[in-house]
This record gives sequence, structure tokens and C-alpha cells, in this order.
Amino acid sequence: MADWAGRPDTLAPGSPAKVGILDLGFALRDGRTELVERYQKTPLQIMRPLRLDPDRPGDSYVFLMATGGGVAQADRYRIDVHAGPGSRVHLTTQAATKVFRMEQDYASQLVHLRADEGAYLEYLPDPVIPFRDARFYQRTTVTVAPGATVVLGETLTAGRLARGERHDYRVLATDLEIVRPDGALLAVDTQRLVPDGDRRTVTGPAVLAGRDHLATLFAVSDLRPAAEIADTLHRALDGQGLCYGVSTLAEDSGAWLRLLEDSPVRTAAALDTAWRAVRRLLTGSPAPVLRKT
Repeated sequence: MADWAGRPDTLAPGSPAKVGILDLGFALRDGRTELVERYQKTPLQIMRPLRLDPDRPGDSYVFLMATGGGVAQADRYRIDVHAGPGSRVHLTTQAATKVFRMEQDYASQLVHLRADEGAYLEYLPDPVIPFRDARFYQRTTVTVAPGATVVLGETLTAGRLARGERHDYRVLATDLEIVRPDGALLAVDTQRLVPDGDRRTVTGPAVLAGRDHLATLFAVSDLRPAAEIADTLHRALDGQGLCYGVSTLAEDSGAWLRLLEDSPVRTAAALDTAWRAVRRLLTGSPAPVLRKT
């Protein structure tokens, strides 16, 4: 992203409202998962954790929000989440992440998730939607202790399709790394989408294969064998006419799903179906209904 760096004639990196920070810590207290550490800096913020699961009333559900309505040039966001031993946390966003047009510099978001032994952490943000000329980099690092579970989802879109913007962004780059506390590597997923005036560089068979949406779901857990998790993900989407693939992760640590689709509705429904299936497998109970308004 260094090639896109520059000093914009608007607010520069580090200016007020350009650095968004969320630093959250969760701990198990008397059978309930409580938010015990919280630091937030606008434009990132949260409200109080909610109790949405009648089968597991002690679980915490947290909606991540951005007050600016979208990501602008020179924005720098950072999200750190620590799920302590035995805690159960579900994180999602209030809406899709809109990445606005950028004429100078770029925007970035760094996410670090850490799950201690016995923790169950879900991070399922809504899609990233890059506007025309957007420049966006996201790095997600996940540290999963033995005995912990992390379910992580990500969806990238081709742009504002209703406005005819299809792969009109400048660069959409993501790095995902999943590791053990000792540094042992479980998974790496790297995306470099740079149309550079030629959409074929991102729509070819080895990239998006002509589709408009790319969705990924990782389930890192030793609650069930990796092959069983993979089979559950496969059965959840089998027979729906979707373009997807499922594979196990290194060291029998879980499984992951990759999906390509044109319809945003079908993409969201497929990812939701896969998440609900793997959650029922790992926890023995159904996922609650999540309402976003």
C-alpha cells in the first residue's frame, strides 16, 4: 500500500476522527461473559453487550459501529478483541463497511482477535463494499489457544453494483493469519485485488471467476474433528447450486469455506447457513436470530 500513500488535502492520517480504535476484553464472571476492558475512539464504537441467545443467556453479543457512515481516505482503524478463558462472544457489525472514493492516500483496518483456552469467539462482520477509486487494506490476525474456538467470516464485494460500479476500486487488499499462541501457523489467506484499468485481473478463473462476491468462513476448533467440521460446512450448502469449496486446516485445527456468488442475498444467506450449521455442531444449540436495524 506504500505506493498509494500520500498527504491528502483534506484531513491527514492521525487527525481527529481519522484514527478509530476499539480495544475490548471479555471474561467469564459467575457464568456470564462480561465486557471487562473497553477503550473506544471515534469513529469506532460499541454499545453495551446484548444477551440475545435464550439457550445461552450468558453469552455476549456485540455490534461494532462506525459513526462516520463509511471509511474515508487516510482513515486508520484498529480493533483488538481478547476473549478470556471460558468466555463466549459474538461480534458483528451494524451494517456493511462502505469504503469511500479516495483521491489521495488510502485507508486501513487492523484487526487482532485472541481467544484463550475454553473461549468461543465469533467474528462475522457484514460485507466490505469498495466505492469507485477506493483504496483499502485490511489485516486480520487471529490467535487461537488450544481448547479455544474461533469462527471467522469475511465477505468482499465488487463494489456498488446498483450504480454500475463493478471492480472500479483502485486496490482492495486483505491479509488473514491464524496462529497458535506459540506462533505455529494454522492458516494464511491473502487477497490482492488491483484492477488497474483491467477488470480481467480480478475476474479471472483463479480469482473471482466472473462473480461479484467472495465470502470466506473459518472454523478453528478442537471440539470436533476437522473432517467432521468440513463435512458439516459442505452439507450445509450442498444442492443449492452455489460455487464453493471446503477444506480442512493444518494440524487438524478446523475447516474453512470459500464461496463465489453473484447475488448479495444468496451470498449472505449461504454464509449464514454455514455459520448456523457449524455453530450447532460445535455447541449443540441453534444460533439466535440477529436483527440489525
